[in-house]
Amino acid sequence: MSQLSDENVILSMFEYASQTKTSENSLNIAFGIDKNFIFGCGVAIASILLSNKNLSFKFHVFTDSLSDEDEVRFSQLAEQYKTSIKIYLIDCEKLKSLPSTKNWSYATYFRFVIADYFYQKIDKLLYLDADIACKGSLQELVDYHFSADEIAAAVTERGDEWWNNRAVRLSTPALRSGYFNAGFLLININEWHNHDISSKAIEMLRIPEWAEKITHLDQDVLNVLLVGKVKFISGKYNTRFSINYELKRNVINPVNDETVFIHYVGPTKPWHEWAQYPVSQSFFMAKEASPWHSVALLKPTNSNQFRYCAKHKFNQKKYLQGLRSYFNYYRAKAIKG
Repeated sequence: MSQLSDENVILSMFEYASQTKTSENSLNIAFGIDKNFIFGCGVAIASILLSNKNLSFKFHVFTDSLSDEDEVRFSQLAEQYKTSIKIYLIDCEKLKSLPSTKNWSYATYFRFVIADYFYQKIDKLLYLDADIACKGSLQELVDYHFSADEIAAAVTERGDEWWNNRAVRLSTPALRSGYFNAGFLLININEWHNHDISSKAIEMLRIPEWAEKITHLDQDVLNVLLVGKVKFISGKYNTRFSINYELKRNVINPVNDETVFIHYVGPTKPWHEWAQYPVSQSFFMAKEASPWHSVALLKPTNSNQFRYCAKHKFNQKKYLQGLRSYFNYYRAKAIKG
């Protein structure tokens, strides 16, 4: 049993529920985030509700921090769309000893807390990263039934060359058949528990030999542990696109009319004020249709963000703003250095 299954990991819970549209057939959707993704998470939930007005959901947000303002906004969101939203505040001390990087905080391990928490409460859970926007129906996921021994349904990441790379690096030859992105996981809670996935994942992350091999933290670990027990489903449920690709020439945007979830991978998110591109429109529409409608898009706060902001402003032909961002970038670097 995972050390994270103890419900003492959850310090407190806030529940905002309007029973008008929730039912026994509701799809449970969970997010595991730190405070930097609260804004994105609120809008992500709004995008799901906006695109699925005929379906019933129960949302679960596991986080390390919640401001009074965002607490009010989540309450308003639940009332606005007649849905159920629960916020769980997590004690992160047990997670801080695990590997992390500047791009992956300890919040990435919240999915283990989440999967363990729901054992014997529900059978099926959709786990999502918060940097997504929904633009299609989730009816197929509501109706989805797992086959025997299937622990999860997911979407493959990249192609054969990447799968081979991961298979070699992670000493798991079976990954040549497919490696998934963990930002979308439809989880069979009972089978996850039966295979003790959370405790095995935590154990692997503590082994130095594995820590040296792993570059994508819990995603690598989950791919190793779930190999052969994941069903790969349509890419429309996890269509990944980095807004920074807009800076390159001849990049094909994979988002199309079939896309259900746009997953904004990379350091630039649609809630950054330099992310003004058509691919961000699904996020902007949901933001306007949510209690976050009056919240300003985030401005750059560090040298890395100032650099990306400058590049995007020039790409958008907003040259004066780009020059200002470059000035702030060099000033931030000088202060830091």
